[in-house]
Amino acid sequence: MAREGAPCEVGDAPPMTDTRNMIAETAERLFADHLDTATRVAAEAGTWPEALWQEIANNGLDRVLEPEEAGGFGGDWGDAFVILRAAGKHAAPVPLAETIGASWLLTQAGLDAPQGIVTFAESGTIAILPDGENWCASGALERVPWGNVAIVTLFDASHRGNRFMAQIGSSDVNITADRNIGRDPRDLFQCDDTPVRARRVREDALPVFAVGALVRACQMSGAISEVLNLCVTYAGERVQFGRPIATFQAIQQQLAILAGEAAAADMAAQTACRALDRTGDARFEIASAKIRTGEAAGQACAIAHQVFGAIGFTEEHHLHHLTRRLWSWRAEFGTESVWAQRLGRMVVEQGADALWPGLTGLNASP
Repeated sequence: MAREGAPCEVGDAPPMTDTRNMIAETAERLFADHLDTATRVAAEAGTWPEALWQEIANNGLDRVLEPEEAGGFGGDWGDAFVILRAAGKHAAPVPLAETIGASWLLTQAGLDAPQGIVTFAESGTIAILPDGENWCASGALERVPWGNVAIVTLFDASHRGNRFMAQIGSSDVNITADRNIGRDPRDLFQCDDTPVRARRVREDALPVFAVGALVRACQMSGAISEVLNLCVTYAGERVQFGRPIATFQAIQQQLAILAGEAAAADMAAQTACRALDRTGDARFEIASAKIRTGEAAGQACAIAHQVFGAIGFTEEHHLHHLTRRLWSWRAEFGTESVWAQRLGRMVVEQGADALWPGLTGLNASP
């Protein structure tokens, strides 16, 4: 599908073309129509939301980054951002972010993405070894998102100093079910001489860990925006001492801080997606996005539960579906401190002369 609109300059807001507006509206309408509290509660108790995922697949949202010739939408990371933001806003209990990110990684590695759910592992102690013309793997993959429902799981691997993109069939491993604080599946994979597919990738190819950080940043930006919406609405409705608490200066200050954090998270995630479309790498921007959205998530959760008080912690209220996932996503695929260290190393490696042009985009092309 042809892309609409001219490329944006560094520092500009990403263009919302007619196509991207259509994608954003489709995602928003889909989640609003097919995801409610009962579905979230059931999913967190272990029931797979089949109807919700089927609607996602029917609309092609999970294949937004796959080429048209492979049956995908042929979109870019700007398109993926509006989908992932909507999924985060609605606390969608499905592996949409993982499937979008893993499918893109497979395409970049020259591998075909299978039809269905694809995920990737955050970490693990696993080794791949050649087995004739094939490969086998032994070890463990930890905190695999939605590993129990995925067809294959991707992970970074190395052999004799070379980098590989490896994929393992979920049906070929021993799975120990687990969940994060958001109550989404984060499973443990254990394998012993298990057949895998592996493809050598360039040393500068974006690793699974970085793509995982990017999709989590996009999800967090959406969840933070919805936390802000909930707080503003509640503060306008909750009456204390004869007037809405939104009229209290202390509450207004907290909401102003939260609005600033939401805007910063949005811009950080959008900028990383835009940079990845422009350069194909964007490690610097991804690191910055994961740090900034993680910081915003911490502030958003603290302020929201202060504004709502005890009611925000109750099982019946929607707020905790967002804040529990924000706490989880903030920690997954690298905390702020992990990415701050990586960012610092990038700056040092590039040298002092590259710092200012890198920050201001003076050497970047549109």
